[in-house]
Amino acid sequence: MPTIVHGFDWPDRLVIGTIGMPGSRAFYLQARTGPRVVSVSIEKSQAEAIGEKVDEILDALMTEDGNPFSVPPQAPVELIDNDGLDQPVEPEFRVGTISLGWDPTTFQLVIEAYPLLDGEVEAGGAADDETDANDELFEPAEMLVVRIPVGTARAFAQRTIEIVGAGRPLCPLCGAPMDPDGHVCASLDEA
Repeated sequence: MPTIVHGFDWPDRLVIGTIGMPGSRAFYLQARTGPRVVSVSIEKSQAEAIGEKVDEILDALMTEDGNPFSVPPQAPVELIDNDGLDQPVEPEFRVGTISLGWDPTTFQLVIEAYPLLDGEVEAGGAADDETDANDELFEPAEMLVVRIPVGTARAFAQRTIEIVGAGRPLCPLCGAPMDPDGHVCASLDEA
């Protein structure tokens, strides 16, 4: 069966947003063009990596002689999007693998998100099953492909980094997230 591609070549909106309170937030990557909205569920660590890597790609493109792609050093004010996710949020799939790339023919950043496969474990874990040689030939049932220009990419990265950083405050001693109802600091146990 052919892969269903949720494609957005010049989306009206591309954001990472959350639902829930810090400490129990669910993260989503969401693209919209007109009335069409596609959301996929991602892990916080994936959101953090996307934001950082998009900025790294844009910074590298800026260093090319004369900045031929007109990459802005900061998010253009008119592209900053601080609104919540479009509702209702109904994820198409939970993301397993994300790839980022640059299309020099259109001067666009390309984000591809693939579903978590059976046997894969969410970010930070290890799979139970051994990788099968036939997995290389596996085509996903669906995927999200979004192409965005450099200004939109810079605003997307800025928002993503802010969203990730808006979670629970970190303990200044041990660096672990602190809950509103208290925190047992690991560094105090060592003293």
